[in-house]
Amino acid sequence: MASYKVNQQAVAKARALIDARQYVLKSSWGDVQPSAEDENAFLERHSWEEYGQWYLALTDGASDDTKGRYAFVYGDFRRVHRMGLIACQYRAAEWKHKAVEQAAHDLLEHLDEVSG
Repeated sequence: MASYKVNQQAVAKARALIDARQYVLKSSWGDVQPSAEDENAFLERHSWEEYGQWYLALTDGASDDTKGRYAFVYGDFRRVHRMGLIACQYRAAEWKHKAVEQAAHDLLEHLDEVSG
């Protein structure tokens, strides 16, 4: 199983988006989660650094500037999705990646505080 470290740039971006009220509280994550096609379209217009800011984890040992480097997407490349954070937290807990689970949990709590 892959190992991950928390992507601090992504955590900072998610917090900034939440603070700017750029979030979706109710969505069907399976329907709005970025597809491979969505990822490719984003990468045509943005850098790998910008792409990576949408993923809460960095895959240990994966090459930079590859999709395999990034894991645990939390938004739709425009906004944070509450269900995206829940999915990240759940998957990280399921796979025993405690630091990523905690990062997603902290962001979810922040979102819930800001959104009231």
